[in-house]
Amino acid sequence: MKLLFKSIVMSSSLAVVSLLAPLSTYAETTTKPVAVDAIDINKYVGKWYEIAHLPMFFQRNCIANTTATYSINADKTVGVLNSCTNKKGEVISSEGVAYPQNEGNSKLEVSFLPSGLRWIPFTKGDYWVLRVDPDYQVALVGGPSTEYLWILSRSPQIDQATYNSYLQTAKHYGYDVSKLIKTTQTNY
Repeated sequence: MKLLFKSIVMSSSLAVVSLLAPLSTYAETTTKPVAVDAIDINKYVGKWYEIAHLPMFFQRNCIANTTATYSINADKTVGVLNSCTNKKGEVISSEGVAYPQNEGNSKLEVSFLPSGLRWIPFTKGDYWVLRVDPDYQVALVGGPSTEYLWILSRSPQIDQATYNSYLQTAKHYGYDVSKLIKTTQTNY
């Protein structure tokens, strides 16, 4: 009888552990998005090629060659020029301004409204640098939610190992990377 009871207790314990293990693993490997503490804005400015992005309304007309070019404005805001090629082969672009939200410039709010309308509340989007390599060649950008995500690079292509590493970071922050759209880059 003791042996049967011991067997039942061990089986029950193993069942509970096996049920809880995936939950504890998930809790340890996913967290809310967190911006890096700081970026060197002077190294970050310049042209970035989009490697992949989560689907979003504002990019619905972009089919290839998506880039973002950043510059520092005299008032310490960041100038933003996003461009891409549409289905007709035309280059379309949008100019905006990014406003630093922390001392380290890793959290920004971006507005693409005309300058006279940028004061309107709730018209800016979050732009957080979630990861950037030490040489400022590849970056992962998102925000406090998992709604938007971009993988950017200084070159139009990155190797698969680097891409996979940035996917892992995105997964860690709870992004559904199965929805990522890889960007075709032909103009380089």
